[in-house]
This record gives sequence, structure tokens and C-alpha cells, in this order.
Amino acid sequence: MKTLIEIHVLQNFAPSNLNRDDTGAPKDALFGGSHRARISSQCLKRAVRMYFRELVADQRWSPEDVALRTKRILAELVGRLVNAGRDPREAEQKTVEALSAIKLSIADEKSQYLLFLGQQEIDRLAKVIDSRWEMIQLPKKAVEGEKPKSKKKTAQNADPELKKAMDAVLDGGKAVDVALFGRMLADMPEKNQNAACQVAHALSTHAVQGEFDFYTAVDDCKPEDTAGADMIGTVEFNSACYYRYAVVDWQQLVNNLGSDEALARKGLRAFLEGFVVAEPTGKQNTFAAHNPPGLVAVSVRRNTAPRSLTNAFESAIQARTGEHLTSKSATALTQKATDLQAAYGGEGETFVLNLTQADTDALGESVTSLDTLLERALAALRG
Repeated sequence: MKTLIEIHVLQNFAPSNLNRDDTGAPKDALFGGSHRARISSQCLKRAVRMYFRELVADQRWSPEDVALRTKRILAELVGRLVNAGRDPREAEQKTVEALSAIKLSIADEKSQYLLFLGQQEIDRLAKVIDSRWEMIQLPKKAVEGEKPKSKKKTAQNADPELKKAMDAVLDGGKAVDVALFGRMLADMPEKNQNAACQVAHALSTHAVQGEFDFYTAVDDCKPEDTAGADMIGTVEFNSACYYRYAVVDWQQLVNNLGSDEALARKGLRAFLEGFVVAEPTGKQNTFAAHNPPGLVAVSVRRNTAPRSLTNAFESAIQARTGEHLTSKSATALTQKATDLQAAYGGEGETFVLNLTQADTDALGESVTSLDTLLERALAALRG
């Protein structure tokens, strides 16, 4: 029986520039024939990943529960080997050779592309290198002191036992963020991990036009008899009520975590909580748009396909004087959910934290706090 956990969020942000494009303007999209504000799924996922790191920093999670996305895998491995008593220079050379055995090339102390590896995977890679220290043969140039370089073709000549041991390590390392968001290792497709979670781009429920803030800055040390600003510029911003959506495949999450259901539950709760409370950080020092969601709905659904409610806003919401965009958006969201359920059916439960003035009784069971929402969703998952 396939079980999906879906989260729907309505969040109205004050003037801000949370996620910029290549020109520095807030990202946008055309939807339903009108121009909408947008926050990319990549931006939203990173906010959740940074929330996971906060859990580690607060000692609520172990560092082993999360992954690193980095090109600097060489430094991570060498640091562990040095802590184990190995010579730094030799550790660097032997690590480069060991990584080449699994087709991970190093140039200028960085891997060719970003690697998304669990902390447990990195620890175990270092242990493999350390345990096979004497067996890792360095090329002549490395022995003579040249900067170590790794080429993919050297993998063909690698010690097969070293390759086998290194290869066996790459299993995701039971890192929650790898299990949720998946990964692609270009040179080792067999080590790719299918994501248990899908995150949609956030779209404004209404039409949006960008605005510009003209700013000036004055030199504190300039003479008093000198007029004018010493720096001028503009920054683009907007204000929007966003609909945000994500879905987690429960069985895929458990499988990605090596059938560790307790860790999967911990990870799911943290993902749902992070999806609600973690914000994109773009230009926040300028705008301080810290606005919690007005509505959060979590559904635990079985034997059905994912069901985004984005089309509730195909016709852009319009609020007249005295009306609230978030409330009107919540009403449209509830109606779309009701219509889809009547048309397509499906079993499950939905729990709703509603801070708007809209009637959302038809959407699901009302709760009064985020903690209660998460507890009820996890209890429904057990059921």
C-alpha cells in the first residue's frame, strides 16, 4: 500500500526579495495567464537542509543524520586521516588515488562536481583509505612531490579490492537529506538515490508586479559642508501570498534509510516542520520578511496519486478593500481540494492549522498548533 504525505502551505510575505534570478530580481513565472511571484524548489529545499543543520547545532540531531554537498571532499577526508595520525601530505596523495578508483577526479583540490554524501559515508571512506594505507600505491610524480592529480582513466588501473571497498561505502549513509532529496553521481549512476520527496516551486496565488527601492548611503566621515549621497542604487522586490506544496513517498523514504523506520519518522517530522518554519534567506537583512504561514495542511493519503492544489489559483486571486489575500486563497484551496476529492476519491486524513478568516472545515480536521499538526500526521501514518 503506497502512502503519501503531502503538505500545503499558504504564506504571505511582506515586501522582500527572497530568491533572486541572474539579474538580481525576484524570480517569477507566468501561470494562468498572469505574472506570478515564484520561489524555486531548490531554494526551498536548501532552507530545509539548513534547518536540519540547525538541529545538529542544537544537538537535537547527530551529525551522522545529515549529508554534505561539497566539491571539497578531499579536505574532508584528509582531515579525518590526519586526526587518525596520518601525515597530511601523504594523506592528500593517497586520498586522491583512492577517489580515482571510484572515478571521482580531483583537480585543484576539488572534485569535478558537487558531491552529496552522508557524513557516515565520508567517515567510512576515510576508514577504508586508512585501513588500506600501505596498499595504495602512489604514482611516481606524486612521490617526487608534485601536486596530486586524479584522472578518471586511472580508475581502470586501480586496485580492484580498494575499488570494491570504496564502492561498498556509497549507500547513502542513512543521511536524512540524501534520502529525502536524492542525489546523482554522474560517474556512478548505480549509486544514485531516488528522492523520496518532491518539492514544487512556490507560486503567488495572485498576480504580482515587481517594484523598485531606490536607496542612498552617506559617508559618515564626509565633511559637514558637503551635500549628497556617496552611494545610490536600486533593489527590486515584491510582496506575495505563496502557495507551497511538497509530497513525501513514505515507503521510498524508509527504503532510502535502510529500512530504519524510526529514523524515517524523525526525518519526516523534521522535514514537515522545516518546510513550515524555515525561510529563504535572500535579502532578509534588507527586508526582514519573517512572516509565518497563515495556513498549513498535512495529508496522509493511501493508494492514490500526488495531488497538488496549485490549480486552485489558475485564476489569480483578487482581494478588494477590506478583504485578505490569504483568506481568499484559503477558501479557493479548500474548494479545489473538495472538488478533487469528489472527482477522484482516495482515502486518507488531513489536518489543518488555519490562522486565516476562511472556513476550511471541508479541507480537514482543525488543529491549534504546529506541534499538534505534526503529532496527528505521524499518528495517522501509523494507522
